[in-house]
Amino acid sequence: MTPTSLKRTRNERTETEPDLHFFSTDVDSFFCDMAGNSEIDEGFYSRQLYVLGHEAMRRMGAANVLIAGLKGLGVEIAKNVILSGVKAVTVQDEGSAVWSDLSSQFYLRECHLGQNRASCSLQQLSSLNPHVEVSAHTGPLDEELLLRFQIVVLTDSSLDDQKRFGQLCHSHGIKLIVADTKGLCGQLFCDFGEKFEVLERDGEMPASLMIERITKENPGRVIWTDDQKHGFSDGSKVVFSDVQGMTELNSIGPVEIKVCDKYSFSICDTSSFSEYERGGVVTEVKQPFQLDFKPLSEALHDRKLLILNDHGKISRHNTLHLAFQALHDFVKNKHMTSRDGFHSPSLPMASQTDADSLLEMVRELNTVAEVEQLDEAAVRLLSCTARGDLAPINAFFGGLAAQEVIKACSRKFTPLQQWMYFDALECLPEDKDRLAECSTDTRYDGQTAVFGASFQKRLGNQKYFLVGAGAIGCELLKNFALIGLGAGEEGHITVTDMDYIERSNLNRQFLFRSPDIGNPKSEVAAKAVCQMNPQMKITSHQNRVDAASEALYDYSFFKGLDGVAAALDNVEARVYLDSRCVLHQKPMLEGGTLGSKGHTLVVVPHLTEPYGPAKSSSSNAIPLCTLKNFPHRIEHTLQWARDQFEGLFKQTPENVNCFLRDPGFVERTLSHGDVEAMETLEAVWRGLQDMEAGGQRPKSWEDCVSWARCKWETLYNNDIRQLLHCFPPDEVTSNGLPFWSGSKRCPHPLTFDPKNSTHVGYVMAAAKLYGQTYGIKGTRDNGSIEQILEKVQTPPFNPKSSVKIHLTDQEMEEERQKESGDAAQLEELKGKLSSLKNSAQMHPIDFEKDDDTNFHMDFIVAASNLRAENYDIPAADRHQSKRIAGRIIPAIATTTAAVAGLMCLELFKLVQGHKKIESYRTSYLNLAVQYFVLSQPSRPPDFQVSSAFIQPHSASAEKTQRGDRGLIHEPLSCLGPQQTLTVNTSIV
Repeated sequence: MTPTSLKRTRNERTETEPDLHFFSTDVDSFFCDMAGNSEIDEGFYSRQLYVLGHEAMRRMGAANVLIAGLKGLGVEIAKNVILSGVKAVTVQDEGSAVWSDLSSQFYLRECHLGQNRASCSLQQLSSLNPHVEVSAHTGPLDEELLLRFQIVVLTDSSLDDQKRFGQLCHSHGIKLIVADTKGLCGQLFCDFGEKFEVLERDGEMPASLMIERITKENPGRVIWTDDQKHGFSDGSKVVFSDVQGMTELNSIGPVEIKVCDKYSFSICDTSSFSEYERGGVVTEVKQPFQLDFKPLSEALHDRKLLILNDHGKISRHNTLHLAFQALHDFVKNKHMTSRDGFHSPSLPMASQTDADSLLEMVRELNTVAEVEQLDEAAVRLLSCTARGDLAPINAFFGGLAAQEVIKACSRKFTPLQQWMYFDALECLPEDKDRLAECSTDTRYDGQTAVFGASFQKRLGNQKYFLVGAGAIGCELLKNFALIGLGAGEEGHITVTDMDYIERSNLNRQFLFRSPDIGNPKSEVAAKAVCQMNPQMKITSHQNRVDAASEALYDYSFFKGLDGVAAALDNVEARVYLDSRCVLHQKPMLEGGTLGSKGHTLVVVPHLTEPYGPAKSSSSNAIPLCTLKNFPHRIEHTLQWARDQFEGLFKQTPENVNCFLRDPGFVERTLSHGDVEAMETLEAVWRGLQDMEAGGQRPKSWEDCVSWARCKWETLYNNDIRQLLHCFPPDEVTSNGLPFWSGSKRCPHPLTFDPKNSTHVGYVMAAAKLYGQTYGIKGTRDNGSIEQILEKVQTPPFNPKSSVKIHLTDQEMEEERQKESGDAAQLEELKGKLSSLKNSAQMHPIDFEKDDDTNFHMDFIVAASNLRAENYDIPAADRHQSKRIAGRIIPAIATTTAAVAGLMCLELFKLVQGHKKIESYRTSYLNLAVQYFVLSQPSRPPDFQVSSAFIQPHSASAEKTQRGDRGLIHEPLSCLGPQQTLTVNTSIV
């Protein structure tokens, strides 16, 4: 599929170039890939790798994809597939851009009218991902072309072409995806051939649990103590490791289980095995499976449909299956010639005649299909809106279809079998069936065909506040530009985001490019969407929306808004923004993603429940005692390593600097209690005092290496020896049970080995970071490090019997409250510190996970894996460690696009002023397993305010009463004694 003119850029092509073109923004990178470089650009694909994994990404890197049709839906699919990182994408389209394309094809401009859609979009698509070869084909689809690809996506295609090419693809092992949208409805179809193997069903981490006990019987029973949900089900297969006593389990293959209850399951016959002693981990083994697909011509009549759990629409899917076939028949019977001479399909007009005709076709098809109850109203609405081309619907289906492409080439996640239909007909006006069709040669023609010109004007005059310009924010802004939100004379969009663009953003925040790195997200995103729609009126801010910015985003600001959209990445920010919207009675659109999972929520004043207060996350917090002494998961050692980083390289340097510049630092520290004050002030003194005088302030690189080596000895040898001195390996509890059992893994000390890369890696990273806090530069040469280490003498250590190690956080806190600091020792320490006031300040380090040259992750990975070795916990590689320690949220462009599309469908309803709660949708989706739940939002709860607590005042006065979520302003004096007022919490 690669043309002979590959080395030439787009600007060097002649007018006589064949219609299979190539354009790349990074030709050198492409040739490197073609030469066999299979390395994955982890910086670019960082967040997506946590969704798909390296092996799936490598399989994708060998896939050639054809996307036929480059109207709004086609360009959405192409954008997402290119961002995902396949080998090559060819976009095909014979058609020329027309006005209605501009309502959803975000790479077309008015200057492109009359030109080929694929050619006009090529440069923008190519710039999305330098690792993907992108080409355009402006000729017709034929057998020779299709046979060049492993995956073919058909959009805006006839049913005859779908059947013909479907049979071709099925017989040649080419994966076929058919996607189509008509107005507020859409369909998706997949055929991945016979015996398609799915390597991983859902992408979830394999379940893993610490074993409490294993019985010796037939069948044997495995009991564990973890409070977490185990995630196992009947038929799951597991493997065992680190089992002591019944060691036969460690060497057998995957064992099938049967769940007994939430704390146990049964396995094979263990009656002949050795007696179980203690320890062990049981881990789920993911099993591949096969699926068989039928070609489209057969699947048409099989009606194997995915039934979405959508409020009030369960029976509509079979009707839409017939209605889309009827649309093809309608188009086949009617053709019209457009102005440019091309023949284009004639979809139904918004007329009763065409609606009757389409309905009659559906009824005729149903004489064979025999659907029990046709949804005739849906058929009529589809007929009246089919000429529409809506950006939100295309965004939703573009995300879904691209995810199926990823499944086809990666063999990860469960693909669609085989049909799916979706509609958002509830977006139409509540008070009438539909508005008159309106085509006026404007960029919104595809939208006015559904909602009419008056709604378009209302949409343009909206004033909206978008908080967040990251992944979802970029997708929302793109949709805002296409639908014309805030693009009218009185309209306006305000977008704020305090973050700056990083390289890891480029894979899913599609408005950004490499030259934008380091620039404000909101500013770059605003400029990008103004290029999509020059009519946009948008202002960008770089502010965090919190209590500190309330002077800017005040009552007057919110009063001037029509609504708010939240594109945030944390719960706390959502809760705060929700409280502001509730206070000012403004609707809020909210959405979020986690890998292949997503959700949307619409908050309508007086009608739906708000986002609400944050749920307590304390149940997910790791107990401090677990971190300090009893880790049993890699998450525990990584959190411990992160705490080490923060304490050594950030908190202590910050405290030192506060001491040096703030005369009140010592007294303020003493007010926190003697024990905490002693810890803090001792750390400050050590950080300021030279090593020769007993402190830890280095003067040279050699001092930094020496400090790091001694720190290694303390953490991985001395501290473990002290723990085992307090609780020997054969320790038993008061009940006579082994102390080191269940979730308590018995540790062992490590011996430093200068030839061990992890040991030396820790010293290197710790020394570099420690030196950085003091402005000391070091070397990266391991040989030099080894020479310094030969001279380092670690202090001798003997465990102490006086040391008390706490078993629970409660015990630790109770002991801490009983302890009191030595007043004389504190006074002595204050005197020592007073003589160090003229010392040089330190340089605190803020943890940055995405810079692989700064030694931050080098330290975390080494520190964590060494501690894991202490406790015989399986180590984690750098990629996994970065996700956990960096608290990275897995993300992929497909889910983001789908969520943003659903949010904008709710926006249509808000702008029209829908009053019925059943018109709105709260959605939950998981694209990995085709899980969709769209439900009616909850109504806001009521509470009562008793007049017994209301002070008398004049009838004209307005009483301010504090409710659960803010201030309510109501004239309450009309209530009599002991009367109550029911208050809707969505308006307080």
